[in-house]
Amino acid sequence: MLFIACKPGTPSQYIQPDEMEDILVDYYMAQAMAQQANTSQGEREYNTAMYIEAVLKKHGVTKAEFDSSLVYYYTRADRFDAICKRVSERLDEQALTQGASEGEIGKYAQYNATGDTANVWADRTTALLMPMPPYNRWDFAIEADSTYRRGDALMMMFMSDFMYQTGSKNGLVYMAVEYDDTVVSRNLRFSVTGLAQLRVPEDTTRRMRAVKGFFYLDGANENTTSTRLLFLNNVQLIRFHTIDDDTKYPTDSIPRGGDAGRLAPDSVSSGDSIRGGDEVLPLDTGITVH
Repeated sequence: MLFIACKPGTPSQYIQPDEMEDILVDYYMAQAMAQQANTSQGEREYNTAMYIEAVLKKHGVTKAEFDSSLVYYYTRADRFDAICKRVSERLDEQALTQGASEGEIGKYAQYNATGDTANVWADRTTALLMPMPPYNRWDFAIEADSTYRRGDALMMMFMSDFMYQTGSKNGLVYMAVEYDDTVVSRNLRFSVTGLAQLRVPEDTTRRMRAVKGFFYLDGANENTTSTRLLFLNNVQLIRFHTIDDDTKYPTDSIPRGGDAGRLAPDSVSSGDSIRGGDEVLPLDTGITVH
């Protein structure tokens, strides 16, 4: 009884978890309504700002209270993950109720981690980013195990939902695949709501050691106080066995060097969506990109 009574809760100056969940659900619905209107880009942005303001007014919350509460939950990942998961489930339920299909993002959901086609993503599947460090970056790392084979191909899939009143939308996903003697990297910039895919082709000559990368939301240098959020949902990493090769390798055969978290000097980077002259962001998880 004493343990339950002393369990820390959310301070009263911040929006409580249940109410934050309700606000975020209405927030996403308002965003979708504004974007679906058959109007110009300027009118859609105006409608988005008005709908978001209406959502906050409906819940009796000011923008300052909403923003400070988001920052509070960001520093408490366990609580924020739980909120994002419930929001995602509620949005999916509403979409299916209104006649939506699972779509392309769900067609790999039934695969386990041992088949020829498998979803090997082991991290959380939802995240909310804001264009301010350290809340603008989400790192991930997956080590190859005995289910990986020579010739495997990878595809990162996720749904992105930008909730912006004003400002440029500039998201980035970066993925580096480490092999025995090299690193192959791919990146994708995205700025619209919807399904995004990033593919890394098969390598039939090398063994895969690990997959590392990050999601990043740019815009920290923009001088604006408007609401800017990026919601990532249904994150999946699909691994395809592309050749009939039974040569697998156990986890303990993969080298564990001190530089396992760094990119090799001869790493290859490509991606048609990257503009010439863009700088590839560092992968070290200890570095915060501003």
